[in-house]
Amino acid sequence: MRPHHRIYGVFFIFALSMGALLSRLPDLQRQLGLTEGQLGLTLIAMSCGALVALTFSGPLIARTSARRGVFITIFGASVLYALVPFMPSALLVAPLFFVAGLFAGAVEVIVNLEADRLEAQLGYRIMSRTHGMWSLGFFVTALVSAGVRQAGVPIHIHLGVALLVVIVAGSIVFRGIENAPPRPDTHEGKTPLIAFPTPGLAALCIIGAAPLLAEGAGVDWSAIYMRDVFSVEPFVGGLSITIFSLFMAIARLTMDGVVDRFSPRAVATALLLIAIAGLVLVALAPHEYVALVGFALTGIGCSAVYPLAVSAAAQRTDRPAPVNVASLGQMTFVVFFLGPPLLGFVAERFGIRMSYWVVVPTLVAALLVVKALPASRAQGKPVSQHG
Repeated sequence: MRPHHRIYGVFFIFALSMGALLSRLPDLQRQLGLTEGQLGLTLIAMSCGALVALTFSGPLIARTSARRGVFITIFGASVLYALVPFMPSALLVAPLFFVAGLFAGAVEVIVNLEADRLEAQLGYRIMSRTHGMWSLGFFVTALVSAGVRQAGVPIHIHLGVALLVVIVAGSIVFRGIENAPPRPDTHEGKTPLIAFPTPGLAALCIIGAAPLLAEGAGVDWSAIYMRDVFSVEPFVGGLSITIFSLFMAIARLTMDGVVDRFSPRAVATALLLIAIAGLVLVALAPHEYVALVGFALTGIGCSAVYPLAVSAAAQRTDRPAPVNVASLGQMTFVVFFLGPPLLGFVAERFGIRMSYWVVVPTLVAALLVVKALPASRAQGKPVSQHG
């Protein structure tokens, strides 16, 4: 297994674990007796954990091998997800979510940093494909979860089996991971204890955060949206996550070549427009199958924008790459967790359709600063084949 294939595997396996939990949020909501707002408040704990990790984990990640970091973070988060159904109240679930957020924030920096270094080594883009494996993992687990929920399998059994799959697959894939060498033009300064975004990184933070907010709305709330708006069967409701993840995965897995042909800025502009169209379609959908088309378009639109922002941040030479990747992650990965809880409050107060409308302005804001992405198609040195 080549080094970048193992990095693909890291994101795929982590998505299996997190996706299993997120696909069962409607069941967890009922088990704990929570409103949408209360469920959102519980999910904020995961956002806080991710923010802490992204702010303070830089020096630790710099001193720890990628292999050890991946083992600790992904196995640790997966164990915590499996323990969630056994908690009798949201007050006991919140600490588990917080620590799981710590692990998730750390693995985000580890994997994106390795993917960027491998891009420089290979001479062609793999960042979108790396994130495509995350989406593919979500698609697989969402498809399985739709059938599992329809069959009435208890949530604790479902997440327990997911944990077993992660441990077995991870033990095979993670053991061969080795740190890739830094880019030749990387900043060689000392990694600071705290990573904060700089003014120069602000536009990339907006570009990265907007699609992740839409992704969080698509992943976390789509099954509840389908249930509350259209009163569909659990399998049809689960298809919303499945279709969203499938189209996002397909787009991400094929987008690197498109970016090489048309440039990051042009591709991001087109994708943001598609995402806006998808969200509007979901918000206005008169029928469940129209909503599913909207989720498909949103998945395509959200696909490669965040990976493009990550690559641009990692290639900045004003600070060490881990610092810029972590700083971008503060404003983006946290939005992935923090956005859905806030959308839950919107759904509870104004209706769940409105929670999709409020995402649209963030995508428009990303369009306004898309010039922060390179207009050039160049990426590393040319090579004869892609893998």
